[in-house]
Amino acid sequence: MTGGDIAGLIAAGVFAVLVALLAVPIWKLGKVFDELRASIRTVTDETTPLIEEVTSTVSTTHQQLKTVDGITSHVSDASANLSALSSLAAATLGAPLIKVAAFSYGVRSAFAGRQVPARRRRSR
Repeated sequence: MTGGDIAGLIAAGVFAVLVALLAVPIWKLGKVFDELRASIRTVTDETTPLIEEVTSTVSTTHQQLKTVDGITSHVSDASANLSALSSLAAATLGAPLIKVAAFSYGVRSAFAGRQVPARRRRSR
């Protein structure tokens, strides 16, 4: 065996040790990727039903909001009708009631003026 052969064997041994030292981190990195793949699969499997449930909840909420919108529009219509009714009642009954009140005040004042003695009427 010559010196070149011995140097080749040493170089081959060093290379084998280097490959063995690099194989351990690569092996561990492979296990990390396996765990990452399993975690992603678990998250995907748990997220799909959650998204379906959220979609169902949003759909139900949308239906409820449509119902509330209908109720709100009916209440708005009813309040507008009540406002118109009160305006109509004020216009229809208000003016005659004011006239009756003024008439009764005038009659009362006239009767009150008759009951005052004549001397007092002149002094006023």
